[in-house]
Amino acid sequence: MVKNLGTQICLKWNRGGWQVINRDYRKPITVPKEKKQKRKKGKTSLTPPTVMAIAPKSTAGFLHLKKLNIPSPSRLSSGKAFVSTKRFDPMATLTTARTLGLADTFSKLKTQGKVALIPYITAGDPDLPTTVEALKVLDLCGADIIELGVPYSDPLADGPVIQAAATRSLARGTNFNAILSMLKEVVPELSCPIALFTYYNPILKRGVEKFMSTVKDVGIHGLVIPDVPLEESEILRREALRNKIELVLLTTPTTPIDRMKAIVEASEGFVYLVSSTGVTGARASVSDRVQTLIGEIKEATTKPVAVGFGISKPEHVKQVAGWGADGVIVGSAMVKLLGEAESPEEGLKALETFTKSLKSALA
Repeated sequence: MVKNLGTQICLKWNRGGWQVINRDYRKPITVPKEKKQKRKKGKTSLTPPTVMAIAPKSTAGFLHLKKLNIPSPSRLSSGKAFVSTKRFDPMATLTTARTLGLADTFSKLKTQGKVALIPYITAGDPDLPTTVEALKVLDLCGADIIELGVPYSDPLADGPVIQAAATRSLARGTNFNAILSMLKEVVPELSCPIALFTYYNPILKRGVEKFMSTVKDVGIHGLVIPDVPLEESEILRREALRNKIELVLLTTPTTPIDRMKAIVEASEGFVYLVSSTGVTGARASVSDRVQTLIGEIKEATTKPVAVGFGISKPEHVKQVAGWGADGVIVGSAMVKLLGEAESPEEGLKALETFTKSLKSALA
């Protein structure tokens, strides 16, 4: 068996050839056996073994197997063959430097005079293979940070669009372990950081320490947990800091000034300003009060401010950026395109077009 623990991918030899195992959301891939070569009389023929490596591919299948060109064994002057003992890592093509974190991404954009585009999608809607492709599409279309929602059965902060997406995802059997496996595979291919949007209960079920170390291991940079009040976030903040995860806290239009100041002081990565009261969801317009709220936060901190909830159109994005926001978060509109499309392909195409229109509005 060939095993790479860094990516949880295994190749197992079966009678029909090599098989990829440990993938609960994908069928095994089989590669035919290599044909044996006959030896010519008087000569020794040494044929190098076929070594299969996992390499990324932008298709619904995620991965394909490719044959590596390995030279034939060399010979010593004595005529005996030897093979180099140099280590071969089949996953070397997926090893990349850790991308910038949330705060560093905002710092970089500030020096360029740009505002961050932060799209949100729900993991597993319509399925995990499509989520992989959606993450790649968002990255290629210029997303600066991506929020990935973990589906939950009781999403109190989410409106009907994202609630429906979570229900569809869970009905398909999406679970946190499958999401982690998917992220471990796709994160090395992305140039922008990912922040997980999750509720507190799934974290408690796993254990705070274990949860933080696990999401760090798959390359997650930030966390947004909408149902944890500041007073109950101490353990989360401590473990997040220990694992170099930026825990983003939220402030709303009804948050008192003194409390808002405490929240922005504790928040890492950026401050998440909820643009309106109530749950997430597309709205016809953005309240003018958001401009005042952005100003109040910026008087209290130098940390970047990103506005979310109700941002659903290019004109919204442009308006909020003009009010001084450092980032704009677009969720329900993205989720609706993917979840309600007639096919995953159509959903991805619509997502690409929409993301480009949002990016253009920020240019």
